[in-house]
Amino acid sequence: MSVVTRFAPSPTGYLHVGGARTALYSWLVAKAQGGEFVLRIEDTDRERSTQPAIDAILEGMEWLGLNWDRGPYYQTERFQRYQQLIDKLLAEDKAYKCYCSTVRLEQMREQQMAAGEKPRYDGHCRDNPEASGDSYVIRFRNPQSGSVVFDDHIRGRIEFSNQELDDLIIARTDGTPTYNFCVVVDDWDMGITSVVRGEDHINNTPRQINILKALGAPVPDYAHVSMILGDDGKKLSKRHGAVSVMQYRDDGYLPEAVVNYLARLGWSHGDQEIFSVAELTEYFKLDDVNKAASAFNTEKLNWLNQHYMKTLPAETIKPQLQWQFDQLNVDTTAGPCLEKVIELQADRVKTLKEMAAISRYFFENVEEFDAKAAKKHLRPVAKEPLQKARALLAGLSDWNSKAIQGAINQTAEVLEVGMGKVGMPLRVAVTGGGNSPSLDVTLELIPQQEVLQRIDKALDFIARREESN
Repeated sequence: MSVVTRFAPSPTGYLHVGGARTALYSWLVAKAQGGEFVLRIEDTDRERSTQPAIDAILEGMEWLGLNWDRGPYYQTERFQRYQQLIDKLLAEDKAYKCYCSTVRLEQMREQQMAAGEKPRYDGHCRDNPEASGDSYVIRFRNPQSGSVVFDDHIRGRIEFSNQELDDLIIARTDGTPTYNFCVVVDDWDMGITSVVRGEDHINNTPRQINILKALGAPVPDYAHVSMILGDDGKKLSKRHGAVSVMQYRDDGYLPEAVVNYLARLGWSHGDQEIFSVAELTEYFKLDDVNKAASAFNTEKLNWLNQHYMKTLPAETIKPQLQWQFDQLNVDTTAGPCLEKVIELQADRVKTLKEMAAISRYFFENVEEFDAKAAKKHLRPVAKEPLQKARALLAGLSDWNSKAIQGAINQTAEVLEVGMGKVGMPLRVAVTGGGNSPSLDVTLELIPQQEVLQRIDKALDFIARREESN
């Protein structure tokens, strides 16, 4: 039988890190076995479901490269199918109408809790021919004896007594179906063979299995993934920073790094840390997923991200870096090709956001110098080295790193000063700050006339500084 998995988020917000990892694991199960991956949007909560949230989920999935084979399906478009099966369960006496008022249910729960009992529906309308009213919900007639047993791929054998499970509502008073019922029907209709989801759904599983059996539908395999903790050991939340997948894009992480990191967040294959998607597809097995909670480690993600920036082809990284420059309103059309900037800067930063921020001088005029760097290096003593370097650089007929380095070396030799006395003022003059890759390759990526103009600006800065003193 072909493997079919699904990712079924509720569109009440962005695609968060935990959901993205669940989607990845489900996607890998399907891809590893040549199966299908289904995307389903569980939007029955009409009050909280929004189109922006749907768009954010689709954007996050696409950014991560988690392409789906079928879908996206929307539960709100399947209400007729749900109603058909609810009617079938009613006709077979596997479901019943419950007329209990909200007041009665609240009083019942309060009494149960006061007695130290687990709050659950008491079955008042289950076999009560006198039950009636103007409005009602429909409840599933859950078995009252025996137990539900399933073998979880991550947690092992799990058993629930049916006496612990009450008759859950499968249709509300307005006739709309509830989450647990829709999920069951969808998994059946879509041929889902393996359900990978968060551990918060464990309590739903026995209820869903009972409904599947009542419908005569096959029961899929289940795997419940543990939660993700923040760097501080507490449940991952907004206080930890980026919990939305697209926030990682915004912060300058590559999708390859995020996918690699999420895969390793609870799963391992020996001591290997870096995995291509092809390797993940080959090695991933649900049985190897750790059932303990996983702690997020930002430093490790940064390390992975830098690895991918240094090792992926520059043309693969280019669109992501271009996006960062776009956010800064930096026009890159007149500057060097981004591939060269990536090659120069990749080992100097941890994120593409940082790379864009420190690379603006390749594409923009230096409007002002870093105050600390200028105070240290654009002093009167730097005037002569800058003037000499400018003259030699202006005389170059070939503007390449070798010729540029030769001019810098010659300046130091003629003036009989150390390279730092020439290089640092020149670096501040051309880049605006005291940090950059090697000067020869940095200057090579900036047009010759632009370099000369920036040196002139630095000389003017020094002159004004002299006058003010």
